[in-house]
Amino acid sequence: MNEKLRIGIADCGKYENYRRWIEATGEAEGVKLSMYLNNPEAVAACDGVVLSGGEDVQPDLYGRPEYVKDYDLKEIIPERDQFEYTVIGNVLAEEKPLLGICRGLQMVNVFLGGDLVPDIPSVLHSGFHGKKEGVDQLHPVTIVPGSLLATVARVDAGQVNSAHHQSAGAPAKDLKIAATGDAGIVEAMEWGNPQRRSWLLLVQWHPERMPDQGSPLTAGVRKAFLEACRKNLESRG
Repeated sequence: MNEKLRIGIADCGKYENYRRWIEATGEAEGVKLSMYLNNPEAVAACDGVVLSGGEDVQPDLYGRPEYVKDYDLKEIIPERDQFEYTVIGNVLAEEKPLLGICRGLQMVNVFLGGDLVPDIPSVLHSGFHGKKEGVDQLHPVTIVPGSLLATVARVDAGQVNSAHHQSAGAPAKDLKIAATGDAGIVEAMEWGNPQRRSWLLLVQWHPERMPDQGSPLTAGVRKAFLEACRKNLESRG
């Protein structure tokens, strides 16, 4: 029997959703990575890491501190941002597979030098991405042919959920867009040149709570991530 994978999961208010999703196949166990535990070094014992959703990323990190006032941004926890910056640095330095979900996509883009759209409704005039009456909305996405996501999902389009008011703006130079939604909103990102890079996929939707857990954009993403983590574990002997 294969050894269980150890998957680091960034702590957040809905941590249990991510843990259940990662552990659902029986192949893996979650490891909480949290600013409250101050344990970024735990990445070393993990076979891969999931960056979860949650609060807005502080605009200081991409050089636009004025956005806090301009867009009335209130859900910011600088301590979490700083902790996850350390986690991301450790993951990339140790070449572990990385799956970013919602805020996780935004964090990696900012970490690598990209920026964010601070408020989708007022900047891009789209109302399809936040929750409606407390429920995620579903909307179509178009997947870029030849991307890692296209290989993982084996589809060129699909329906995903949304619960966010920010999104990636300019991609970091090392990343490319792998899927888009309406108004050109970035829905997925990955390495621009994956050669000699560890596995990385960033999605703006929430596969851990989409209605159809068997879809290629939910279970397919998890399967590919866990396969990459298994290869990482085996490569370490």
